[in-house]
Amino acid sequence: MRNIVYFLVFDGFADWEAALALCEIRRPGDYAVRTVGRARSPVQSMGGLTIIPDIAFDEIEYERASCFILPGGTLWDRGEQADVTAILRRLYAHGCVIGALCSGVLALAHAGLLDTRQHTSNYAGYIENHVGAYCGCALCDTTRLAVRDDRVITAGGVGGVEFAREVIGALDLYDARDTETWYQLFKHAVLPPWFAAAPEVVRHVHT
Repeated sequence: MRNIVYFLVFDGFADWEAALALCEIRRPGDYAVRTVGRARSPVQSMGGLTIIPDIAFDEIEYERASCFILPGGTLWDRGEQADVTAILRRLYAHGCVIGALCSGVLALAHAGLLDTRQHTSNYAGYIENHVGAYCGCALCDTTRLAVRDDRVITAGGVGGVEFAREVIGALDLYDARDTETWYQLFKHAVLPPWFAAAPEVVRHVHT
């Protein structure tokens, strides 16, 4: 049964980028979110949060993995992380959705997951400047904040809302109407029709 979503944590990971996606993943109750690190040792996020990973790399349950999310952070600027590359390739081969934001997209490029799929990144030339073996330049559209293609989701550093929307679609969390309502709320602060039509609910929320 595929019911685990893994979130990679490491020293310097960008703790805010996937926050909305993780919240929506947990909301329906069908998926368990597990933090994963190289070891079960504490790491500190870019925002100063100390996290003890739920599991280490060697404890990943590949057959149960629905999605694996890589946030941006200082780790990816140091070059390829060979153990992460191996994990990503194995997860994808097992049918897992792979998602990355900001510099985390570089890990997908090192794994060869962007060579034949539509994707985005922080800016034009970003990936090729960091990953010599990358062959997907023609498929990169940096005018889009997030892109989903064939179980691979990419987003730029300011595309957290769009990334969450693509994760919602990939995991079939909501139907198309509810997904659009969610997006309008978090992206443009447009209240859902039912919320705007019930002023007593608004008063309750703000008291």
